[in-house]
Amino acid sequence: MTVSMPNFTLARPPDIEAAIAARANDSSSLYLAGGTDLIVNLQHGLEQPTVLIDLSGIDELHQLSMTATGVRIGACTTLATLATEPAIRDRYHAVAQAAGTVASPSTRSLATLGGNLCLQTRCIYYNQSEWWRRSNNYCLKRQGDTCHVAPQGQHCHAAFSGDLAPALMILDADVEIAGKTQRRRIKLADLYREDGRAHLTLDVEEILVAVYLPPDPPPSCYAKTRVRGAIDFPSAGAAVALTAEDARTTLLRVGLTGTNSRPFLLQGTETLLGRALDLYALRQLESLVQKQVQPMRTTTASAHYRRLAAAALVGRLAATLAAGRGLS
Repeated sequence: MTVSMPNFTLARPPDIEAAIAARANDSSSLYLAGGTDLIVNLQHGLEQPTVLIDLSGIDELHQLSMTATGVRIGACTTLATLATEPAIRDRYHAVAQAAGTVASPSTRSLATLGGNLCLQTRCIYYNQSEWWRRSNNYCLKRQGDTCHVAPQGQHCHAAFSGDLAPALMILDADVEIAGKTQRRRIKLADLYREDGRAHLTLDVEEILVAVYLPPDPPPSCYAKTRVRGAIDFPSAGAAVALTAEDARTTLLRVGLTGTNSRPFLLQGTETLLGRALDLYALRQLESLVQKQVQPMRTTTASAHYRRLAAAALVGRLAATLAAGRGLS
C-alpha cells in the first residue's frame, strides 16, 4: 500500500529563539530533529503538521562538552555519538549502552538524544496505518473516545519506549528547557507524567536544549528485552546504578522504561542500603519492580511477560554491578 506524506512547509531557524517563535506562530507545527520516529508517524497519519521546524542547523543543540561540573550534552547529539564517545562510554556506561541498543546503526546515526527523550508513547492500537485505526474507530490517544487497552476506563495506557531516559535518570541528570520567555533547568524525571496522551510536561513551544550529568557518576548499566534482538522498541528496559563499601550497598538507583506511560525511578530502594546485595535482597528488589511497573496490552508482548522481564533485568543488572562486572 502506498503511503503519502502530508503537505507541510519546512522551516530552518538559525537559533533556538527563532525556532520557538516559529512554533508559537503555528500551533500545528512540530519540531524535527533526527526524524527517525516522526517521519514514520507522518506516514501513518498520526501527525499532520502544516510546518516542520528543523532543529538540525542550530549549533547550540549539537554541543557536547566536559567541564569540572560534569558533562553537557546538546539535545541534537546523535545516539551513535553517545554510544561511541569515550567521555560518555568510559564514565556514563549506562548511557552509552542504552544509546547503542537503539534500533540499527543507520538509525542511530540520525536519531538524537532529545528525540529519544521526547519520544511519543506507543501502543499497538495507535501505531498503525490510518485505515486500520479508522476501522477500529480510532482510540483515546487520537480522534477516538475509547482506550482499546482498557475500554472501561478514561485513561490512555500508551507506553513510553525511549531507552535513554532511565539510564540518565539513575545518574541524576538535569535537562535544560527553553521557552518563550525564559530557560529553566529541571530533573529529568520531572519532564514526564503518567499520561499516555500527554506524557511530557513541556509547554507547546518549549524545546529540550541539553542534558547535564554530574562529574562523578556511580557504576551503571542498562539492558532491555524486545521481541526481536534488534530494531524493536523495548518491551521492558532497565538501568541500574550501584555502589558498595565493604560489601554493603551504599547507593542503589533503578530506572525503568517500556512498561508505563513514562520512564520512572523505582521507589523504595533505600530499604536495601547498608546491606549486602545477596539473593534475598535481589528478590526484594525484583518484588519492588513487579509492584511498581504497570504494563498493559500495548505491545505484542504480554503484560505479564513484561512485568517479569523488567524485574529479571533489574535483578541481573544489580547482581552484575555488585559483583564488580560491567562497571563504568
